[in-house]
Amino acid sequence: MLHASDRPRRRGTLHVLSWTAALVWFVVPSRAAEVRSATEALPTIEIAEAGPPPEWALWERQLLDRLYPAALEFVRKYTRDDGTLIWRERWPGMDGSDDGYESFYNFPLYYALGGPEELNSLSRRLWDAVTRQFTRYGQVYNEFDAYYDWMHHGEAYTNLYFFGLADPHDARFRDRSLRFAGLYLGEDSAAPNWDAQRKLIRSPINGSRGPRFVNTAEDWVTHREVLADYPLPYDDIPNVSSSDAWIDDARFPFILEAMNRRMMRGDVPLNLTATSLVLNAYMYSGDPKYRQWIEDYVTAWTERMRANGGILPDNVGLEGKIGENMDGKWWGGYYGWRWPHGLFNQVESTLIGGANAYLVSGDPKYLELPRSVLELVERQKRIARGRVVVPHRHGDDGWYDYRPIKPAHLAYLWYVSQDPRDERLLRTLTAGMPLATLAYEKSKGDWEHAAAWLAFVAGRNSDYPLQILRATYAASLERLEVIRRDSSHPDEQDVHHWQERNPVVLEGLVQLMLGAPNHVYHGGLLHCRLFYFDPQRQRPGVPPDVAALVDRVTADGVSVQLVNLHPTETREVIVQAGAFAEHRFTSIRQQHGTTDMDSRRFQVRLRPGARGRLEIGMVRYARQPTYARPWDAEQTTVD
Repeated sequence: MLHASDRPRRRGTLHVLSWTAALVWFVVPSRAAEVRSATEALPTIEIAEAGPPPEWALWERQLLDRLYPAALEFVRKYTRDDGTLIWRERWPGMDGSDDGYESFYNFPLYYALGGPEELNSLSRRLWDAVTRQFTRYGQVYNEFDAYYDWMHHGEAYTNLYFFGLADPHDARFRDRSLRFAGLYLGEDSAAPNWDAQRKLIRSPINGSRGPRFVNTAEDWVTHREVLADYPLPYDDIPNVSSSDAWIDDARFPFILEAMNRRMMRGDVPLNLTATSLVLNAYMYSGDPKYRQWIEDYVTAWTERMRANGGILPDNVGLEGKIGENMDGKWWGGYYGWRWPHGLFNQVESTLIGGANAYLVSGDPKYLELPRSVLELVERQKRIARGRVVVPHRHGDDGWYDYRPIKPAHLAYLWYVSQDPRDERLLRTLTAGMPLATLAYEKSKGDWEHAAAWLAFVAGRNSDYPLQILRATYAASLERLEVIRRDSSHPDEQDVHHWQERNPVVLEGLVQLMLGAPNHVYHGGLLHCRLFYFDPQRQRPGVPPDVAALVDRVTADGVSVQLVNLHPTETREVIVQAGAFAEHRFTSIRQQHGTTDMDSRRFQVRLRPGARGRLEIGMVRYARQPTYARPWDAEQTTVD
């Protein structure tokens, strides 16, 4: 599919400026004039009617302004002056660096929404410090995890992707992003993770040291106690009949041998999460090799699903054969249909991969992959206590472990696709669940309430904005209380200690400001409808005193309310079509008329105390995604 941005178009010749706009105007007047010209070339909408700010706007600004001191208290409590975590001197096994990165994973996103400028440098300093610390521990090699699976890589590198949104011109993070993607394109001979001929990642355990075909007891030492609470990987492991064998030194080697023989040589759907790492490199560089890799890899898994009768297989051997190391069985792979999480990983990894391929191609065909997983379990559904339950696992005796499905995955697929088939799946598989009412509970991720948000943008539960903003702020305050009461010694703290206390809670801000569910936690990118820039400060996010609320989302448009809380000063904000400028605006309707356009961006001038609502038409996934900002030379021409 040809994107509109693939057509020849006039190039701009503008330069990138410092975010400190006032300094730029006086020190580099010629460059300042060019940037001013670039932003003035954007279609401009004025909102002049003043009025008291709505309550949601006051709450939104409260979060944008007050999460920062909460973040600083968290950082002061748990890090040293150099940014490293105050923790033990030694940490064994392959696990851990993901948890270090996760502790601050959403700091750059908070900055990109409009958080204080200091967050940008702070979040990068913390990323560097975690990298140094876990390099000393042994988990990180050449600045990337030496080897682990893509559920944990996905958790680790989410904030790496947010750095591109925050500032794509940081050369260190740009270079790292291209180098890391090269680990999966066959560009690093020391890390042969990728088989270009068979379009497969060669092991479920992979990273900067390449594929890991044989795991040792030391690799699993930090996870054995945890895995004792999960089902066994297989029922036919010699001398093992229960999961407590994980913590039995005499029986554990039999589990390890079975996993090494059956699981570690070949590809698994979980590796689809690597598409985010490669897409991150594409949005920095625009090099089509990254786009091609994503499309090829998602296509390869789609073809495997079709070849397996419409069922996603969870293991493919090094020769590219389904069930190659499993006696022909399509189930039993690492993080597959049986162990350890079952359905959860099959849905999430295909959802991430399919959405990423859609983003770079503009072709919704790639969403067939996650849809096939959901339709598969839909065919097996049952009713239990008035609710739909579906199987979460498959083994030698067929489907089992019937439970309600997580609504967030269904809501996310429907949001991205806007396909009636996915709306039907959401209704069918969540029958009996009270989705329109927010029942907030902060868990490890920050995106679990997507279904309740969808009800709001569909016109139900008008109080939702206040509900989610109050709930997320309360979650932040609760975490601060936990931090203040925490008297534990570093040697007593496990590797999840800090991420469980991070007081920066962003789900409400992302939903309401950007018109989207927050990103899929285990490595997804930020697929959204709107994104904002401050043209005066040359940075992402809404300017001071500005609040935004997307109150309707349809297949071909959104409605957003914009408010300037300052009573005496005008504010200007650039509105972009998606976090990566991947959509295209077609029209803006206000009370006094409609403005037609064909642009990735437009500018809004908000008079003092002004508030207004814009109904925006758009074509989704119509342009190539990019991290480039409105004033960057290659992007400043009006599309």
